[in-house]
Amino acid sequence: MIESVERIVPVDGDLAEIVWALGLGDNVVATDISATYPEAADASTKIGYQRALSAEPILALEPNVVLATEVAGPAETLTDLERTGVPVVIVPTPPTVDGPATKIRAVAEALGVPERGEALAAEVDGQITAAAARVDGSIEPPRIAAMYVRGENVQLVLGAESGIGWVIDEIGAVNIADELGVADAQEITAEAMLVAAPDVIIVPSAGLESVGGVDGLLSIGGLAQTPAGQNARVFSYDDQYLLGNGPRTGQLIDEMITDIYGGAQ
Repeated sequence: MIESVERIVPVDGDLAEIVWALGLGDNVVATDISATYPEAADASTKIGYQRALSAEPILALEPNVVLATEVAGPAETLTDLERTGVPVVIVPTPPTVDGPATKIRAVAEALGVPERGEALAAEVDGQITAAAARVDGSIEPPRIAAMYVRGENVQLVLGAESGIGWVIDEIGAVNIADELGVADAQEITAEAMLVAAPDVIIVPSAGLESVGGVDGLLSIGGLAQTPAGQNARVFSYDDQYLLGNGPRTGQLIDEMITDIYGGAQ
């Protein structure tokens, strides 16, 4: 049972962003390293990465509540926290258009501010709807490859279960991962990428930097020969902004529509 929200530890970037958007950022005593927005979250005390947490540094902060998602772990750490009396709230993160609002409401309910949550969820839903309405349905849908890249050895195509799939749907585009049978995140061959022929490549900015920018990305097998590579149609966005499904997702969709379709939309 959550008795106080004076000392909050959100161990996920978008959950931290939601806490700040709900007006409770001053109560956050630490975040995990994925929390990069707002600036106060980026500057906050860090307790490691959400998939590799240790109980001791979290307990040292005397938190009243820990907010996490289903990927947080290891499970033993979460169990240790609960055994010491620290409530751990697992927030649902459905990879759908309703996902941002679902997370916002769950966080707000856990922190005792459901009215703020309803207001923020409605605002975010409205932004998503308004942005998606800009898409001209008469234009042939662009084919998009959403990629997760970390250096030369990690290049994954992101599918519907990754959280970016529904965003691609909302911008009126085709996710090549669907045609390739990729549900979450998976490596594909250069030949498969050539056959998929994406018109646009979307990538988190940190990943793009890890391969030396657009030129480095296009040196990866098959990408330079795709329509996206031939026309240098590569767009990068901050990792949390692109993959977080957080309060700024409507803004992301609006920005992506402008980038991909141009100002005519």
